Amino acid sequence: MTQTASIVRCAVIGNPISHSRSPFIHQGFARQTGLALRYDTIEAPLSGFAREVERFFAEGGIGLNVTVPFKQEAFRLAGDALSARARIAGAVNTLWMKQDRLHGCNTDGVGLLGDITRLGYPPEGKRILIVGAGGAARGVLEPLLRAGCAVLRVVNRTPGRALELQDHLSLHAPELAARLQVGGLDQAAGSWDIVINATSSGLASQAPPLPAGLFAAGALAYDMVYGPRATAFMRQAADDGAATTADGLGMLVAQAAASFAIWHGRAPDIGSTLTALRDTLYT
Repeated sequence: MTQTASIVRCAVIGNPISHSRSPFIHQGFARQTGLALRYDTIEAPLSGFAREVERFFAEGGIGLNVTVPFKQEAFRLAGDALSARARIAGAVNTLWMKQDRLHGCNTDGVGLLGDITRLGYPPEGKRILIVGAGGAARGVLEPLLRAGCAVLRVVNRTPGRALELQDHLSLHAPELAARLQVGGLDQAAGSWDIVINATSSGLASQAPPLPAGLFAAGALAYDMVYGPRATAFMRQAADDGAATTADGLGMLVAQAAASFAIWHGRAPDIGSTLTALRDTLYT
């Protein structure tokens, strides 16, 4: 008699959470890898995140993705059981239990790294500009620098926010900080191989105010925001000479794949899930 595979439980937690595409992504990964998976959404009260996390794992949960507004709280909750990426990011999007202890990681940066590599732009030796100095930017600094980019510059409308990133990196990864440059938007000028929009401007169908002539020959323009059509930043970049433009949907799938591998020890195929997810944006 064949024994039914035990079902493992994972979830994504946030507030709001009904819009999340994580269940679609992780169920797709589970079908690929032959995993019997239940993946739920948990809308935690703004003052009840820690309680919901404790309940989830007490009830046998295996892994928990964390989204806004709880990534910083998840970072604090994991204490010192953090990956290097999470410590540098100051935020956690992936939680799991190991030896009865809560652990945390941030897979956003490796998600970005995986997606731009998939697009044909591995960071090694590249000159990279990041626009925006919020949590989205902080989460990707360490993977990009460790991947060997030649220069990484972060510019922000408020230069002080960019300086905070540099100070944070100097404290937590001083060996990487020498290759990080920061400044205001007026210091964006240059010839860049990859330009990443890490601002939320795309949510308002706007592009950040950037000077012309930013893109080297064959350059990539990458917007962390995604949608059914090209974002305002992608359109701006194409007009300015970017050879390739892409939105952040691939990053979303790639960071989910990194979480899936942490929890289950299985590496899913990103391409087929990304194609299926992209199709849902048009339905």
